[in-house]
Amino acid sequence: MSTLEEHIDIGAPLDKAWDALHQVESYPKFVDGVREAHLEGRRTHLDLEAGGRSRELELEISDRSKEKVLTWQTTTGPDLAGTVSLLPIDREHTRVQARFEYDPGTIKDDFGGPKGFAQAAAIERGLRSDLQQFKELMEHKR
Repeated sequence: MSTLEEHIDIGAPLDKAWDALHQVESYPKFVDGVREAHLEGRRTHLDLEAGGRSRELELEISDRSKEKVLTWQTTTGPDLAGTVSLLPIDREHTRVQARFEYDPGTIKDDFGGPKGFAQAAAIERGLRSDLQQFKELMEHKR
């Protein structure tokens, strides 16, 4: 498994950012490739397009509310996992830390795209873009 970690500081209070992470229907606004997202019982269903292919994935999301850590794991499709941790900077600012775990071969087989370093760079750009879009969404909701 490969692991990618990124973070961004946003101009939004911790509780507001935490609530936004739990609004699954808003994922298409800040997660590249997600066309639709909704809850089905305790699982999150994602309709996405990646590498020119349409895919449906289901995720199981759990969280540790006291620590403000959201953890997700795919339950269908490729084996992917991640965490999003929120850390208070001050009353109006929050650090969002994202960790993405993936098998490079699985990403290539299931989503297409480049191999090796080019793939890692593309995933890194995607995660940075998602964090930037989350920041913009949170800062414009004020």
